[in-house]
Amino acid sequence: MSEASMNEQRLQHLEAVIRADIAAGLYHGAVMKVARGGELAFDKAIGAEDAAQTKPLKADSVFSIFSITKAFTNLLVMRAIELGQFSLTTRISDLVPGFTGKGREAITVFHLLSHQSGFPITFEVKPGMYIDHFDEMIAAVREVMYPAEPPGVRVAYSPLVNHVLMAEALRQTDPKKRSYRAIVQDELLTPLKMKDTSVGLRADLKKRHVVPDFRGNYPIGHRGHSNLGPNGAFEEEHAEMPWVGIASTVPDMFRLAEMLRQDGTLDGARILSPAMLAQARRNWTGEKPNELYTQRAKERGWGAVPAYIGLGFSLRGPALCHHMFGTLASEGTFGNYGAGSTLCWIDPERDLTFVCLTAGVMESNANIERFQKLSDIVISAAN
Repeated sequence: MSEASMNEQRLQHLEAVIRADIAAGLYHGAVMKVARGGELAFDKAIGAEDAAQTKPLKADSVFSIFSITKAFTNLLVMRAIELGQFSLTTRISDLVPGFTGKGREAITVFHLLSHQSGFPITFEVKPGMYIDHFDEMIAAVREVMYPAEPPGVRVAYSPLVNHVLMAEALRQTDPKKRSYRAIVQDELLTPLKMKDTSVGLRADLKKRHVVPDFRGNYPIGHRGHSNLGPNGAFEEEHAEMPWVGIASTVPDMFRLAEMLRQDGTLDGARILSPAMLAQARRNWTGEKPNELYTQRAKERGWGAVPAYIGLGFSLRGPALCHHMFGTLASEGTFGNYGAGSTLCWIDPERDLTFVCLTAGVMESNANIERFQKLSDIVISAAN
């Protein structure tokens, strides 16, 4: 792509809008990369880690990426399917020892990836429990989590249960019997040269870590065994939380997004096949609403929101509705997001890659509006 593939004036406007939002106190700061055809068009660190704007963000600031962590787990599940460890049609009860009874046997890996498992929308398995030790989390899920309805009936975004189960499936079927942390490192971070990304907050990343400021915008805390505060799990070095616990930088996340843009391969490292990614980018939820976001949309008087979920990816789809990927994105745009602060998407039709990690967690609907606005500006900059 030539430099003319993105409109410079529109990208300058993008920066001005972000700075105005920060000045208005909507959030503290943002680090963003935008590229077209792999060529960087926008690469900025704007604002700060804190509300007082005393700690400027840098290009290599380390963020807790929240639910974009799920993308790593999803990719590893898809990789395991390609390697024959299990399949989309495998029952999760066949992969997770002791996870049987009361309808659990009907749930497949496909249902977990597409958020159609039938489990209730659960933000914490047991109120107030520590969440940073994976063995304790899978034990709690085995003990108390049962489907509320048969799989496939509704689309109900799973904040954690689905990815605890899929991470355990990865551990149980791994030929090398590795931990979740080791699988992520060996199969994703090392081949993609994501040197500033870790499961848990690796010790050498701590000085650059943007400690999450939830500002009352999340329904629960995230406690870790070191008792570092109500959301201290995000500061635990040895945390294994396959749904929310990875720390990363924009440059590293950009490498992951570029691998996806290039059909599963980056710089000679093949993570997934084009065939698998083609399946993953299909809309497997039809026009069913996303029950979680439909509930939240009602707070603003918005209509029901179609889920548009593939295998682990959120999709833009055709509906004109509030959407973090923007109203101008092509239907096939796909990506992942994290609570009130993080977003990555790829628009294959326009060959655009967008990565943005921010400080100062926003309320869900306000975050959707914020990222919709920024995404539309970016897409409008494509010539």
